[in-house]
Amino acid sequence: MEGALVRRTGAERPTVRAIATLACGLWPATAEAHLNSTGMGPLYDGLVHFVTSPEDLLAAFALALWAGLRSTAHGRRALFALPLAWLLGGLLGATASAMPAGQAVASAFSLLLLGGLLAADANLSPRATAILAACVGLQHGWANGAGMGSPLSAAVPLLGLDAAVFALVAVAAAFAAGLRAAWTRIAVRVAGSWIAAIGLLSLGWALRKG
Repeated sequence: MEGALVRRTGAERPTVRAIATLACGLWPATAEAHLNSTGMGPLYDGLVHFVTSPEDLLAAFALALWAGLRSTAHGRRALFALPLAWLLGGLLGATASAMPAGQAVASAFSLLLLGGLLAADANLSPRATAILAACVGLQHGWANGAGMGSPLSAAVPLLGLDAAVFALVAVAAAFAAGLRAAWTRIAVRVAGSWIAAIGLLSLGWALRKG
């Protein structure tokens, strides 16, 4: 029995280390909203900014998977509410001169909430899904838009970013909605527990830094 316990503990340690390492990587000491130039224009700059921002990517991914698991009606609500709110939040955030205070905490809580909903396969109404998607989009969009300059100069990068959000939600929600076997749905929910764990560790890290 002691040998089995040792083996189990040893197997769990790499998982804990992997989650902790990823969580620390999500929250550097300083966060900048400025775009890195891809050389392909502002539209692609915005798209690449999204796919290289784990806190945004994981939040949209978790929301899309959860909505898809619930039903196609939930998936459609998330598909349109999240990108529209993200774009609006980005344009509003572009009027700010700097990243809002407490953004790391808000993003960590977003991952914790969305990962928890996915892991629990929480049953909410389609209207609640749309409201949740809108809130997530506004929060992350504001963070993306802050520091990008004027709303006019930020509009094209935000459109590229928004296109990436739309594409991710469409694919992930459709994938989850098509799952029928019990083990596949459980596997997706396990992924949600990982995202929630990352959010929890990131929240502790952000509060410690704050």
